Amino acid sequence: MFYFLFEYLENQFQLTGASLFQYISFRSSLAFIFSLFISILFGKKIISFLKKKQIGETIRDLGLIGQNEKKGTPTMGGLIIIFSTIIPVLLFSNFTNIYILLLLFTTVWLGIIGFLDDYIKIFKNNKGGLKGKFKIIGQVSLGLIVGLTLFFHPEVTLKNQNNIDSNNISQIISNDEYKSTKTTVPFLKDNEFDYSFFSSLTPNESKSISVVVFVLFVILIITSVSNGANLTDGIDGLAAGSSVIITITLGVFAWVSGNIIFSEYLNIMYIPRVGEVVIFISSFIGALIGFLWYNTFPAQVFMGDTGSLTIGGVIAVIAIIVRKELLLPLICGVFLIETLSVIIQVTFFKYTKRKKGMGQRIFLMSPIHHHYQKLNLHESKIVVRFWIIGILLAILSLITLKLR
Repeated sequence: MFYFLFEYLENQFQLTGASLFQYISFRSSLAFIFSLFISILFGKKIISFLKKKQIGETIRDLGLIGQNEKKGTPTMGGLIIIFSTIIPVLLFSNFTNIYILLLLFTTVWLGIIGFLDDYIKIFKNNKGGLKGKFKIIGQVSLGLIVGLTLFFHPEVTLKNQNNIDSNNISQIISNDEYKSTKTTVPFLKDNEFDYSFFSSLTPNESKSISVVVFVLFVILIITSVSNGANLTDGIDGLAAGSSVIITITLGVFAWVSGNIIFSEYLNIMYIPRVGEVVIFISSFIGALIGFLWYNTFPAQVFMGDTGSLTIGGVIAVIAIIVRKELLLPLICGVFLIETLSVIIQVTFFKYTKRKKGMGQRIFLMSPIHHHYQKLNLHESKIVVRFWIIGILLAILSLITLKLR
């Protein structure tokens, strides 16, 4: 909104200072500040409202230390994250940008799915919440929309910039944009892979094969990461804090991929118009940090599925947009560890039950953060150690910009 207002003022009246709003760095800084302000100031009001309406968490008896103290803590706090992200984005970004539109759509779409899940748990007194098949349908539908949009939309392009002098910006800008389904493969010297490769495997090189493979992969990524974030949201501050680290990392990738000079210097693909995503990311980070203000131990509010599904989906879509989806197992390593712990636990239990007649477990409890709780480690210690792991993984991810 302000982006268009100051663009008009600059063009029509040459207003001093209006040109500042053309700079992504300036607008992203404002988006972060406003988002943090909204989440902290209005977050408290939302928490009070949730308490007043008795929208509290129902705690299952898992035999964990301190779990009874959490009973009645307001949930659906993901609304704080959603509103604190959307408002600054609408104020400071060019929301006609296709990437911003996709991210806003993802936020609202998964926010609604998560809200319905929390609503059923609390107001319908159904601990199962929204049936799993409906969650999957919602995630698959989102993946289908995102995948098809990125594949066919004319503004989703790359630019050639081979052997170009980075000091000659006009020469770089003059290169033609082209449609491409290329993505980045980490740690390899020739680190690009094109989904059109699958079309070349067919006799007539049918483009439909590439579309199907690309969309299916997008669906898989969105579903996996959103569910991974959901599983990680089990103790105070773990999901929100880990997501801040992940999103900052993706913000760096978006910044350099959308900057003519940096992308040329680092010899990575330049993605036109993707720089605008940095404003969304800044707003999202501010919202997460503001929410973390109330979610650290002892939590005053839980994000619920309203927040966790949304966080995971947004992270997945950002990674796909900046063409770093193949790096997600490293960037989102904490989510991956949590998810694998559940898969391993369930698989081993079913296997031993079938073979021995009685199921056995590898972990004391899954997801793995509950395993450490069972070992009597304090929640805060578990969370901070997972954050440290997340920071190490983030650094390794950023190293891939030059290490190949």
